[in-house]
Amino acid sequence: MNWKFWQKKEKPEVKKSKAREWLDAITFAVIAATLIRWLIMEAFTIPTPSMEKSLLVGDFLFVSKFHYGTRTPATPLQVPLTHQKIWGTEIPSYVDWIQLPQYRLPGFTSIQQNDVVVFNVPPKSLNENIDYPIDLKTNYIKRCVGLPGDVLKIEDKQIFINDKAIENPEDMQFSYLVFSKNALSQRILDDQDIPDSQVVSRDDNGVVQLMYITSSQAEALKKLPFITEVRISSNNPYRQFEPYNKGELDNGIFPNDPELFPWNADWYGPLTIPKEGATIKIDRASLATYGDAITLYEHNENAEIKDGKLFIDGKETAEYTFKQNYYFMMGDNRHNSLDSRYWGFVPEDHVVGKGFFIWLSLDPNKGFFSRIRWRRFFNLIR
Repeated sequence: MNWKFWQKKEKPEVKKSKAREWLDAITFAVIAATLIRWLIMEAFTIPTPSMEKSLLVGDFLFVSKFHYGTRTPATPLQVPLTHQKIWGTEIPSYVDWIQLPQYRLPGFTSIQQNDVVVFNVPPKSLNENIDYPIDLKTNYIKRCVGLPGDVLKIEDKQIFINDKAIENPEDMQFSYLVFSKNALSQRILDDQDIPDSQVVSRDDNGVVQLMYITSSQAEALKKLPFITEVRISSNNPYRQFEPYNKGELDNGIFPNDPELFPWNADWYGPLTIPKEGATIKIDRASLATYGDAITLYEHNENAEIKDGKLFIDGKETAEYTFKQNYYFMMGDNRHNSLDSRYWGFVPEDHVVGKGFFIWLSLDPNKGFFSRIRWRRFFNLIR
C-alpha cells in the first residue's frame, strides 16, 4: 500500500535547449537595456564639431534621463534600441499608428544655465524634412544659455541674460583667419591642438586659412614666426569671412523678419524666451518670433497663421498664453554651430536629458593605434 498518496508527484525537469537558453538570455538583455535606456541613461556619440572644444567629434557619452525626469514613450510601436531607422538601413524603425500623450516623470533637478543638454531638434527641416514624432526627432546636443522667461541678447559675441553677461565656456571657440607664408602643416596643427583648417585664399603674398579655435590658441599662433596675422572672422564666405557689425543681417537668422530683426550670430536680440503661463500680444513681431511655437509645438490641434493673424479653432485671437517652457541652446563652437540663433527655441517636451560623462573618445583623424583619446575617459561634461 502507498502511504504517501497525499504527496504531489514531482514532474521531471525539462531541460531547455541551447537555442531556448540563448533566446531567453537575449530577450532579458534587450528588455533590461531598453528599460535602462528609457529610465536612466542613454549612449550618444558626437558627430559634428559644434561643441568643440568642450565635446569633440568622436566622443561617446552617456546622457542622464533621471536628472530632468525621463519622458514616457510617445511612439510605442518601435524596434527596441533603435531611433529613427533600423541599424545600417534606411528602413524606419517605427510605425506611428499609435501616438500616446507624453509625460515627464519627476527628476531631481531642472535645466540650469550652461547645462549641456541633449534634445530632439524641433524644425522639420533639420529632420530630413520628415515629420517624425517628438521622441524620434534628430538628437542635438548644445549648451543651454537661456531659460524660460529670460531676455537674451548677444553683443559682440558676448551673451547677456537679463542685461548681465553670463559665464562663457572655458574652451569656447570662434572662427579666425590665419595669415601665413605657407599653409600650416598637419604637424603644426597637431602641435597646436587644431583638428582642421580650411584654405580660403592663396596668392603670391601667402595663404589665408580659416580655423575654429579658442582665444588662447589664437594668441599662441600669433607668436609663431611664420604667422603674419591672426584675426577673428565670421563663418560667412559670401562676405569674405569679415566679422559682422551691429545691425547687419545674417541670412537665415531667427526670427525670419529682416525688417524687424536685422540680427546676426554676434549681435543678436533682445529676445524673450517663452515661459509656461506667460501671455503675449499677437502682432507681426510676436508671430515672427513665436508663431512656430504656437502652431507647431504647443499641441494646439487647430492653430494657424493667416494674413498676419493668429487663428485657433477658427477664431482670431489677440493674445496667447504659453502651455510649456522653452529654452535657447547654443554650441560652444560659436561660429560653427547650427543652433537656436538660426532655428529658434527648444520646447520642454523635446528635452531628452543632461550630458553626463564621456566613456570613450576616438579621434577620427588618427591611425588605429593612436586613435583612442585616453585622457578623455570618464570626464564629466561641464
